[in-house]
Amino acid sequence: MKKRWNVKEQAPLDKVKSLSEAIKVNDVIANLLIQRGVEDYNQAKDFFRPGIESLHDPFLMKDMKKAIQRIVDATQKHEKILVYGDYDVDGTTAVSLVYTFLKWLGLNCDYYIPDRYSEGYGISMKGVDYAADNGFGLVISLDCGIKSQDKIAYAKTKGIDFIVCDHHEPDDKLPDAVAILNPKQSDCKYPFKELSGCGIGFKLVQAIAIHYEIPFSTIEQYLDLVALSIAADIVPITGENRILTYHGLKRINSAPRQGFKAIMELAKLRREVNVSDLVFVFGPRINSAGRIETGKNAVELLIADTSQKAMLSGESVNKTNVERRDVDATITQEALNMILTSEAQRKKKTTVLYNPEWHKGVIGIVASRLIEKHFYRPTVIFTKSNGSITGSARSVKNFNLYQAISSCSHLLEQFGGHKYAAGITMKEENLPAFIDLFEEVVSKTITENLLNPEIDIDCLMPFSAISPKFNSVLKQFAPFGPGNMTPVFYAENIITKKAPQIVGNGHLRLSLAQEDNPGITFSAIGYEMEEYINMLSSDKPFKICYSLRETEWNGVKSLDLNIRDIKA
Repeated sequence: MKKRWNVKEQAPLDKVKSLSEAIKVNDVIANLLIQRGVEDYNQAKDFFRPGIESLHDPFLMKDMKKAIQRIVDATQKHEKILVYGDYDVDGTTAVSLVYTFLKWLGLNCDYYIPDRYSEGYGISMKGVDYAADNGFGLVISLDCGIKSQDKIAYAKTKGIDFIVCDHHEPDDKLPDAVAILNPKQSDCKYPFKELSGCGIGFKLVQAIAIHYEIPFSTIEQYLDLVALSIAADIVPITGENRILTYHGLKRINSAPRQGFKAIMELAKLRREVNVSDLVFVFGPRINSAGRIETGKNAVELLIADTSQKAMLSGESVNKTNVERRDVDATITQEALNMILTSEAQRKKKTTVLYNPEWHKGVIGIVASRLIEKHFYRPTVIFTKSNGSITGSARSVKNFNLYQAISSCSHLLEQFGGHKYAAGITMKEENLPAFIDLFEEVVSKTITENLLNPEIDIDCLMPFSAISPKFNSVLKQFAPFGPGNMTPVFYAENIITKKAPQIVGNGHLRLSLAQEDNPGITFSAIGYEMEEYINMLSSDKPFKICYSLRETEWNGVKSLDLNIRDIKA
């Protein structure tokens, strides 16, 4: 797949020199920091050492005082509280966090995770009936509820109040809840708008702790769950999220909860955990529970208080993750075949596919895989569920998928999400009209550039500038993620020092140098890049974009290059 290289604008030289002198780093590091909004000593201090004291006051969030008062009232009346959350990583971490804290406080509470297949996403009528039948007077919804006007109105007729904690885009009309905690409300003055659902749950817990004068050190144990939610839900790791992730990772690596220990053992993760591990090791296992069986299994793992309970739950989610991978691979291939056998589909600027037999639990993963590996288009994958068709939508970089779907809302029964991902439910007879209208809307609003994947490149960096000292500073830019991605560099006039090798599943193993300085050689890996082997086998120099990677073999650490793309 052809990629566009976007070399970022370089910082003004005077700013680079000023910051370089102020914090005693080289110009490349200073430029990288300025590109990330760090321009002076104090900002650099906050960037490299994110402090808990910089977290915002939770009472700045609209309705937080109302939420706390309602929980206090429930406590005084010995009212039963139901902690209700979505079945994905963000929802199950949020439920685990809030439920565990309320239980620790001694409140009469339980938790509820809806079934993906019989109830679907968000608040369900079945969930409300469960609360009513079991005597719950208050429901705290996490990572869902902002679009559940009808369900929350129904709950009110049953004498049940809701506190909604959600980070998805709100509609103009909001549910009739006692309190709505969502910084994306237009009149919410909370300074940081990009919290995860679990992050908002943590702010609720932080506010409760302040109310009861519980020291912050007591609730720091929950930051591991927040870090996992931030990584898995792909929210920006900037501002408050950077602080929460930084300290959450410290917690995971110093005193992991039993459930995390079980995941690390089962995944044979023997090194320090980073954001990438949360995304690719922890996240899929937690998600698989809700995709294949039930999200309750994930909560049981996350709240396990003994190693025996954790390992039992861990083995269960590990098994469902293996099943999920097999189902995902099969459906991805079937979807790819549908595209390859339809010339009309390949010419479109959207991909919308439907098979009533596809597994609802993996269609979001399939949509992402089609975009990443094969056809870089806004994509919706549909299957049949409970008499309707349900779909998972994924977008390409810088295209607002949510707005495009909103333009088709009259054809939909329900939809929700954000700029890059959404869920859709509609009547099957509306699918042809949706396919045509979605294609029309996207075609009018997307540019040709956005239909080719883009690699953001920080700056030019020759091999001679790479050193262990440089990399040690670069590692302190972590945690990496949206808003602070792993730095990517480019270099020109590259030559191969040895014949390229294909290893593993189509990966390139290379030994590279620059034509004007052939004495400096680096090992490199290009994942799934075997298509470039003919180009590299010629004598002509080429250019690469790459990031640095530290490897260890027999106790010896070395630096090599992770190739992101190659151009003649």
